Amino acid sequence: MTVLKKIKENLFFIIIVIAYGVVAIVSPSMGLASVKNSGYYIKEMLMIMPVIFVLTALLDLWMPKEKIMQFLGKDAKMKGALLAFVIGSISAGPIYAAFPMCVMLHKKGASIRNIIIILSSWAVIKVPMLLNEAKFLGPKFMALRWVLTVLAIIIFSWIADKVVKDEDLPKDESVTKGLTINQACMGCTVCVKAYPELFEMKGKKAIVKKHDESEIDEERLQKTIEVCPVDAIEYNK
Repeated sequence: MTVLKKIKENLFFIIIVIAYGVVAIVSPSMGLASVKNSGYYIKEMLMIMPVIFVLTALLDLWMPKEKIMQFLGKDAKMKGALLAFVIGSISAGPIYAAFPMCVMLHKKGASIRNIIIILSSWAVIKVPMLLNEAKFLGPKFMALRWVLTVLAIIIFSWIADKVVKDEDLPKDESVTKGLTINQACMGCTVCVKAYPELFEMKGKKAIVKKHDESEIDEERLQKTIEVCPVDAIEYNK
């Protein structure tokens, strides 16, 4: 069962390896070229992704969940779609650099529709790409293609939002269950004052006291989470 589970978890990777093997058997030269191209992109990813992860972590720390829900959440409607187009259009880097950021935005309340708009805009209507497109294919071609692409993104993001639900996205298995305080804590003591039965200071940081989960006043805890200035309190049931 363990072997089958591992195969299932890595099925896509196994299929890719088999495909490379088949290509190498049928056409060795094409197989070698494929390996070299893959090596180039892997090297590029290894250079770019650490920076992307750092930036995503900083954005996760700096951007309050309430703001993400307000401007990119399900209730943001037109302003959320417009902001998603702007984020995707002015972003730099290859499309795979957008995935960690979109995961973080979704975790903080961004809607599926706006995530799709960001990814699609990032891939096909980035400003630097449009400038090059106008240079080589002409402004008229670029403008028409841009309008049609935006319309297509709006339509497909609406359809995908109806089909794909939040629970369909992979869950973060690394999330610690229960009540925790993350490294963003700056020792302001706000949580200790708001809910002293659950929080106390240890050195210059707040910590969670030993407690019975069944005795937590969730309404009071939620208010305490909301007043934390750096979103350091996390509560996962």
